[in-house]
Amino acid sequence: MFNKDNDIEFQSVETIKSFQEEKLKEALGYLKANSPYYQRVFRKFGTDISQIRHLEDLVKIPFTEKKDLQLYSEDFLCCPREKVIDYVTTSGTLGDPVTFCCTDKDLERLAWNEAKSFDCAGLKPGDTLQLMCTIDKRFMAGLAYWLGLRKLGVGVIRVGNGIPELQWDTIRRIRPDSIMCVPSFILKLVQYAEDHGIDYRNSSIKRIIGIGEGLRNQDFSLNLLGSKIKEKWDVDLFATYSSTEMGATFSECPEGKGGHVHPELIIVEIIGEDGMPVPDGQSGEIVVTTLGVEGMPLLRFRTGDIAAKVVEPCRCGRNSYRLTPLVGRKNNMIKLKGTTLYPPAINDVLDNTDFVENYVIYVKDSDAGTDEVVVKVGLKGTKEDAVSELKNRFRARLRVAPGVEVAPVEEVQRINFPAKSRKPVKFIDMRKK
Repeated sequence: MFNKDNDIEFQSVETIKSFQEEKLKEALGYLKANSPYYQRVFRKFGTDISQIRHLEDLVKIPFTEKKDLQLYSEDFLCCPREKVIDYVTTSGTLGDPVTFCCTDKDLERLAWNEAKSFDCAGLKPGDTLQLMCTIDKRFMAGLAYWLGLRKLGVGVIRVGNGIPELQWDTIRRIRPDSIMCVPSFILKLVQYAEDHGIDYRNSSIKRIIGIGEGLRNQDFSLNLLGSKIKEKWDVDLFATYSSTEMGATFSECPEGKGGHVHPELIIVEIIGEDGMPVPDGQSGEIVVTTLGVEGMPLLRFRTGDIAAKVVEPCRCGRNSYRLTPLVGRKNNMIKLKGTTLYPPAINDVLDNTDFVENYVIYVKDSDAGTDEVVVKVGLKGTKEDAVSELKNRFRARLRVAPGVEVAPVEEVQRINFPAKSRKPVKFIDMRKK
């Protein structure tokens, strides 16, 4: 379906840039003609889109923030309501979720995006993937995965999330070669298999594609979670990065050196604290401009996620740039005892501590004006020195240790999975910002 002759990712860097600049002109023209929100922005800031000829010219256009989507959602819609055939939601910054409207063309675009991403990760027609995430509850990702796998010709087993017993029964019955799920759930699958005498190492599974959690450090080596999975289960691991707003996925290829961009679907900028682009290879906030979206296209949308661009050609043959594993989210940065941290670093320690069943991280303001971090953990069984051992592990990995409180597993479980949440809640920011 995809090959080096017809895929823009395999063209020269210069060709890719020129291609994206033509796509950008089309996107700007579409927004000017159809978007009430961006028509207002262009008038307010005196933006002449005819002067935006190169990717470098994007700095002349103001950013779009998540709060803008929440406050003016209807104004982002660029087509008649009757063309909308699917509604999804994503988390908002002001309390309520943000509704996204997708047309038939947008779902085709999603299918193309995911088909390319799965192809990048080595899947091919005739393979079978067990999908361990929800496809309902207004969740874009599960639907997108199914659409992409179908387009690529890969068999899909829609099991949904959780329930290790059902997952293993399905693997035994249908023998898929691939799994797609939140990486930390793999450890629960392994634990269940070990507890119930399942020979998981000799199962049909050869590939795991992770969503929602990182598997690698900034140097692309496996992080603690990735290392523990690999140590337990010697399968091929692939990390991905995506979001509802950008309708695109950055998937690793077998080289495991960052998530590849699909140039026909999205333009990425990496900006620093001053709002200006940073040099390639330097971490900053990911800003995206979507290409080819019909319903709710976005221009210079600030994701809040922190990563860096990798521009060296990949050994897989693709010349499009890649993104490093996420450092964290800009708004979630923590200053603990003089050390800058992001929640994924704390997660990595907790996810790889055998006696921790579940946890939630709280961050709040201290009387001294600094960040106070408390981790509430539920334990597997009893362990008298759990608090001191956890603090030692934090110091060894992060140089500093947050406060640690032990709570009943059931109490932490209720915090992790509130009634209306589609994703586990592991981080609660109580700071006044």
